[in-house]
Amino acid sequence: MISNQGRADLLVRALRSRVLGGGEAGDLFTEDVRVWTPTFSARSLADLTAETSVFEAAFSDVDLDVRPLDVGGDYACAEWVLWATHSGPFPSREEAGAQPTGRRVRLVGVTVAEFDDDRICSLRHYWDELMLVQQLGA
Repeated sequence: MISNQGRADLLVRALRSRVLGGGEAGDLFTEDVRVWTPTFSARSLADLTAETSVFEAAFSDVDLDVRPLDVGGDYACAEWVLWATHSGPFPSREEAGAQPTGRRVRLVGVTVAEFDDDRICSLRHYWDELMLVQQLGA
C-alpha cells in the first residue's frame, strides 16, 4: 500500500514526466487512465501518450514548478506553474492550428489525481484556456 507521501511524490513525477519528458508512463499510470483538461480528454495510456507528443511538438524550453497541496485516501492534488516557448504548430479548434509565435507562455493550474494502488488511474487538470490563447496572440 502506497503512503500519502508516496502518492504526492508519484503525482509530481507524473506531471514532470508528461510535461518535461522522460520516465516510463507505464510505471506511473494505469493502462485505462482517464484524463480531462480544458483542451483534451483521454481514455487510455495510449491516448495520453499521443496527446503528450502534440504538446512536445508545439512547446519547447519548458519549465514546471509543482507543489502538492493535499493527499488523502486515493486522491492527491497539486498546484503547478508551467512556462514554455511556443515553438511549433499548436492544434486549435481551427484546421490550421496556431502557428509558432516564439512567445513565452505561463500557465497556472491545479491537477487532481485518483490512484489505483500505486499508479494514477485518473487525472483532471484545471487551467484557464483563455489565458493560453491570449498569450499566443489570438
